[in-house]
This record gives sequence, structure tokens and C-alpha cells, in this order.
Amino acid sequence: MAAMAWAGVSSPSMAAAATTMRPRVAAGGFRCSALPHLPTRRVPTNSISLDSKGFNESRRFSSLQMKASSTDDTSVDAGELLADLKEKWDAVENKSTVLLYGGGAIVAVWVSSIVVGAVNSVPLLPKVLELVGLGYTGWFVYRYLLFKSSRKELAEDIESLKKKIAGTE
Repeated sequence: MAAMAWAGVSSPSMAAAATTMRPRVAAGGFRCSALPHLPTRRVPTNSISLDSKGFNESRRFSSLQMKASSTDDTSVDAGELLADLKEKWDAVENKSTVLLYGGGAIVAVWVSSIVVGAVNSVPLLPKVLELVGLGYTGWFVYRYLLFKSSRKELAEDIESLKKKIAGTE
């Protein structure tokens, strides 16, 4: 069969090479490669050595390992959790508003996912938006985080915003 496949080979040495280089067929039945199999390279075990730095690092990380323990104080009782949620839900006065806000939040996440997918499919727009974000981040660091006086100004702005949101101002 191999002789028929390689009938167009002109010289006998090429024909011999062609018959020895039969395509390998995997167990699944598809062709992998027509190249001969190369032996794997073996690394002697005595050439692998641990330096003292690597050994110290492995000892250092072994001290950071944690073990799980089964104690009763960390377990969560499902019945207690459901009772607590039911109690909080019963304490809510305007349930329709809570449901409306929850549904609105779910719809907003869904719509924003669609918008991000649409923007991401435009060829050049994601890279341009990355550059805009990088530029804004650099400006923000320069404006508010680099100097001590500007950090104080940022902290004051955040505190005033917290007071506005809480309604204490």
C-alpha cells in the first residue's frame, strides 16, 4: 500500500525512505504526522540539585499552610439563616419598592453586559477606551495621590460626599 502511495518517487533511496516514513495513524483513526518519531530526551536525576535559596523558600511557604478544622462555632445553620432573612423581610415596610429596585438592578446588569459586548465587538474601540482609562488613571494619580496636600483634599471630598449621601450635612 505504501509503495502505491509513493509510486512517483524517482530514486530507490527515496523510495526506501518513503516506505519507512509511513504516516502514523493514531488510535482514533486520523493522521497525526508523516514525520518519524523522535526519542524523548532524558535528564539524569543527579543533575537536578536544589540550591539553598530554593530550599529556604519552600520551607518559608510551608509555614504559611493552613489546615481546615471542623468546629461548631464557624458553621452556619441554614434554618437560622432563613429565619433571619424572613425576619428582615417582614421588617421591610415597602416591599414593592425593594422588589422594583432589585429587578431594576438585574436588568441594569443585563443591559450593561449587552452594551459592553457591543462595544467590545467594534474593532478599534476597546483599545481606544483602554488608552482613555490609562490616561485618566495617570491624571487621577497626579492630581490626587502624588502630593500630600492633594491627598488631604481628596479625603475631605470623600468625607463631604459621605455626609451628603448619609444626609447629615
